[in-house]
Amino acid sequence: MKPTIAPYPHTRLRRTRATPALRRLVRQAHLSVDDLIWPVFVMDGTDAEEPIASMPGVFRRTVDRVAVAAKEAQALGIPAICIFPYTSMDARTEDCALAWSPDNVANRAIRAIKDAAPDIAVMTDIALDPYNINGHDGFVENGEIVNDRTVDALVRMALAQADAGADILGPSDMMDGRIGAMRTALEENGHQKVTILSYTAKYASAFYGPFRDAVGASAALTGDKKTYQMDPLNSDEALRLVERDLSEGADMVMVKPGMPYLDICRRVKDTFGVPTFAYQVSGEYAMLQAAAQNGWLDHDAVMMESLGGFKRAGCDGILTYFAPAAARVLNET
Repeated sequence: MKPTIAPYPHTRLRRTRATPALRRLVRQAHLSVDDLIWPVFVMDGTDAEEPIASMPGVFRRTVDRVAVAAKEAQALGIPAICIFPYTSMDARTEDCALAWSPDNVANRAIRAIKDAAPDIAVMTDIALDPYNINGHDGFVENGEIVNDRTVDALVRMALAQADAGADILGPSDMMDGRIGAMRTALEENGHQKVTILSYTAKYASAFYGPFRDAVGASAALTGDKKTYQMDPLNSDEALRLVERDLSEGADMVMVKPGMPYLDICRRVKDTFGVPTFAYQVSGEYAMLQAAAQNGWLDHDAVMMESLGGFKRAGCDGILTYFAPAAARVLNET
């Protein structure tokens, strides 16, 4: 039964907005540093970083610089950092074998972060696109992205990352059956404590462009990813995917992108009640940064408002390139 609201003037809804103290008392959603995961890009080399033109304020960093960034995150109270590797075109192959090499740049970064900032949870990305000469998340055979052969490779990739010390595996490939295959392999190889945060509802979005620049996939990609990433106009399908991934052993689920899909976040949280995350992707970040740099928007205000929207939609956490800047704002309040 809906509560009865007394008519004006007995009810004045502005009363609870009158002072900062009252506004804090009735606030429904709360954003804290604990809600943030910081995505970082790692590249080969030593003591270097490269700015990403389409993502102002974001850099590719060498492993040693990523370790320094992890220390910064730990000092700010950010609980997790997520690694994305940049791989040059001459290192990409049809068989993607570098993806599960224990000495690839991502696995070296995992070990370096665990040494430098042991309190940080290290999350990884599981997909073949950084290593694939075709730029796709899976193997390409006769123009088709094949599922089952790709899953076998993703399992090898997951085990290599777990062996390196990853705390959270992030399968972002959207192949069918990969969560169950990874969970089985982790259990059989002594990695029972490794968590899977599945990119469960990952849409075939136009908001990924700057990210593909950051990992070097833009030039490599042939065709599009619409046969494995979700149609942006679908909603019910996301719930089917969440149910499937949970049944296969996912511990947490993610919606990607974030801001255009807050309705999906809310449906997932309300339906399943499981830890639900969203990725505020590169395009979302870039457009807010560009507007702020042009003086059209207040940087900190829109940053915090956008992150608060994820919490209001039911998200337990957000992957965001704003993480360090947001943490500084939150730590000052």
